[in-house]
Amino acid sequence: MTHALAPEWMSIACPDGRMDAYLVRPPGGRSGPGLLLLQEIFGVNTHIQAVAQQYALAGFTVLAPDLFWRQQARVQLGYDGADRERAMALMRTVQRDAVVADMAASLAALRALPQCGAKVGAIGYCMGGRLAFAAAALCGVDAAVAYYGGGIADQLDLAHKIRCPMQFHHAGRDAHIPPTAVASIEAAMALTPQGAEFHLYPAADHGFNCWDRGAHHAPSAVMALSRSLGFLAAKLY
Repeated sequence: MTHALAPEWMSIACPDGRMDAYLVRPPGGRSGPGLLLLQEIFGVNTHIQAVAQQYALAGFTVLAPDLFWRQQARVQLGYDGADRERAMALMRTVQRDAVVADMAASLAALRALPQCGAKVGAIGYCMGGRLAFAAAALCGVDAAVAYYGGGIADQLDLAHKIRCPMQFHHAGRDAHIPPTAVASIEAAMALTPQGAEFHLYPAADHGFNCWDRGAHHAPSAVMALSRSLGFLAAKLY
């Protein structure tokens, strides 16, 4: 029996070089809506690759760009010790204009795939959640989902540019994103024509979706996944 999925890395032309991206198509040669998967600060590691496969099995054509390619191609880091320090250092090098250009190039490559449907969304976790917010404002996606996006509250100047549906997931015990920050995001999105969905998981901490982290909280992760899948299916099909 052949594996249901055939993940691969593809090369994408960016304005200042070439970037690799992890691609997973739906099983059985099917097509499906495109989904831009935006990494945490730990790179397109085994967890992000597994998330890509999870959404591909649900019917999406998923592309996870290697957003740290300028510093270290295909870096894959763990969550503690020296790996965490390296991840934090890499995050500090990210420039919004450059990463927006990377996302735009990734979306163009995704839309060009024969397995990609007419609509394309973005989903991101932590740093990727912040980037999903930027993609909604600046890259023309059809829907976006942000999980505990650190720093969104600091770039609310982008909110008025968002015209696509958005869904947000936050953790009640997240010291990195306090309730005041979540409230400011909600207030900014309430002023947009389409508004947004917000979901809070009171028992969860930052990073609750990642089963490789100590913060993993299965009940919240399962509920968030079901909400994300339902939202993306409703907005992209």
